[in-house]
Amino acid sequence: MMALEQKVALVAGATGLVGQALTELLIQAPEYSEVIVLVRKPVERWQQHDRLRQVIVDYEHLEQQRDELRADDIYCCLGTTIRKAKTQENMYRIDVTYPLELARIAHEEGATQFLVVSAMGADSQSSVFYSRIKGELEQQLAQIGYESLSIVRPSLLLGKRREFRLGERTGAILARVLSPLFIGPMNKYKAISAEIVAEGMYRIACRKPQGTVVYLSNQLHIAARPVSR
Repeated sequence: MMALEQKVALVAGATGLVGQALTELLIQAPEYSEVIVLVRKPVERWQQHDRLRQVIVDYEHLEQQRDELRADDIYCCLGTTIRKAKTQENMYRIDVTYPLELARIAHEEGATQFLVVSAMGADSQSSVFYSRIKGELEQQLAQIGYESLSIVRPSLLLGKRREFRLGERTGAILARVLSPLFIGPMNKYKAISAEIVAEGMYRIACRKPQGTVVYLSNQLHIAARPVSR
């Protein structure tokens, strides 16, 4: 039996809801010999893991950290809310500028696959600011030239965040109550757990679809299923 060719994964936004679930999954994945996580400060529970390397990142000066951004597969889970960002300019920088700069540098350093958490309803022509900037991000990522660009557009994310978000907490409660109604064409609007999104991204990366592919919530549920052997 041939030995499994192991790769290096890099996770941006590793301390967020999806990013945490993804990191915990990847450090156990046999496909990766090393997992690099970009963090603002060290995460204590990850410090002792021998396959994980934490890189203290300054997204305003990513070019200066080029040597630490070398990986095969890039998982981008960066994103914020207008409440945390305070202004639309700050939000645009975190949700669009930083991911694009990471994608550009990593591609120049040899990365061939980029997976990004976008948003349901992403549309560069939308009148809704959040949807519009996510659409802009998707369009510009597609121009960088990755062999494989996977865009995931989850619906309402379920999971325990460190910070309290009243809107999401209320939405999560309603989503669970109304879940039986999201069938057929409405299935793509059904709330989804961060763990399912992470599992879906990982298994998509293992398959490495060519070109640009968009995955909605219902498709992530399917993608998260193990491949039959």
